[in-house]
Amino acid sequence: MTPRSLTRAAVAGLAAVALLGSAACGSGFDDSAKDTKQSSGPANLQILIGSSGDAETKAVQDAAAKWASSSGNQATVTPAQDLTQQLGQALAGGTPPDVFYVDASRFADYASVGALEPYGDKISKPEDFYESLRTTFTHDGKFYCAPKDFSTLALQINTDLWTKAGLTDADVPTTWEQLTATAQKIKAKGQVPLALGDTRDRIGAFMVQSGGWLVSKDGKQATADTPENLKALEYVKGLLTNGYARYPKQLDAGWSGEAFGKGKAVMTIEGNWIKGALQNDFPNVKYKVVALPAGPKGQGTLSFTNCWGIAAKSKFKDQAIKFVEAMTAGDQQMTFAKAFGVMPSRQSVRDQYSSEFPADKPFIDGAEYAQGPVNAPKMDSVLGDLDTGLQGLSNGNPKTILENFDKNAKAALGG
Repeated sequence: MTPRSLTRAAVAGLAAVALLGSAACGSGFDDSAKDTKQSSGPANLQILIGSSGDAETKAVQDAAAKWASSSGNQATVTPAQDLTQQLGQALAGGTPPDVFYVDASRFADYASVGALEPYGDKISKPEDFYESLRTTFTHDGKFYCAPKDFSTLALQINTDLWTKAGLTDADVPTTWEQLTATAQKIKAKGQVPLALGDTRDRIGAFMVQSGGWLVSKDGKQATADTPENLKALEYVKGLLTNGYARYPKQLDAGWSGEAFGKGKAVMTIEGNWIKGALQNDFPNVKYKVVALPAGPKGQGTLSFTNCWGIAAKSKFKDQAIKFVEAMTAGDQQMTFAKAFGVMPSRQSVRDQYSSEFPADKPFIDGAEYAQGPVNAPKMDSVLGDLDTGLQGLSNGNPKTILENFDKNAKAALGG
């Protein structure tokens, strides 16, 4: 799976602006969606996905064909070239697909303008989805859409370089203090201890471990400028200035997984998509995965997820919900996991997944203490500014970075 920090860099684009603008200028989606005439007969569902590659496309198309065959409906699955742009244009133009992937980072934008049908509680056993994932797709108290699958961050260790540095299992860090101590030993042997992504999608994990986060749980208040977040950024700044961590660009790499694969760092912090990337590009790298070290307030990681969005303007909402029901059934989620490496969003298949993929246990365990992306609309530029600040963290002022975020976020959230 492609690293989320890179795929997310795609355009939020004019299409999303057009979507928000069209809702702001007129009655938006809510009124017209209520008037959409529903069809109770066989549906021809149009499904738009943001695929990670051929394996995912084939798996979803096969599952859709199986559902269509057994239900008497039709289902056409189209992989998008640029999901954000194509979906934004379709929603703004009033011709959305019936079902589509919604990235957690875009969810609030779509939900806030009434583009999505809030059907989450109509799926069987909604409480079976991990609580952190349900929260991610909840807006104004409504659980909108079923989580498709998810990823979390964990710590990867190159076992050959670990041994070369004279380290043993006793050196595997489980706390910030131990991470610092282990990094000191690695640096003393002339190696780079940690390759660390230079955005909130990696550094944010330290905020969670410190007991902080960027916004309140309901997504309505900016909460970056706190002692907890300051402690996290000061710790990360210390890693960078002491040479215990390096950003990918400092290691001539496009992302941390590439630096790790090239042997330029002994450890990295990435999601379970690194497995496929290493298999494809660096098949000889031997590594193991462990939980991220705990911070002052305990364990913390970040989760990345999509939901199965249903258009508020779809004429086939009932059929679309049944389609999503089939796609999120436990056995179907396990089929997807085997096909393209994602983790099921239902807790009921957690043990089955861990048994099938024991090396990925730290990732699935992270669901219990994971923080989802910022769940608020109109935050793209605010988050982009935060990332710019984090990219200059080694020479920057952590307090100023957090103050700037809160100032910008308050303007966006209040607008």
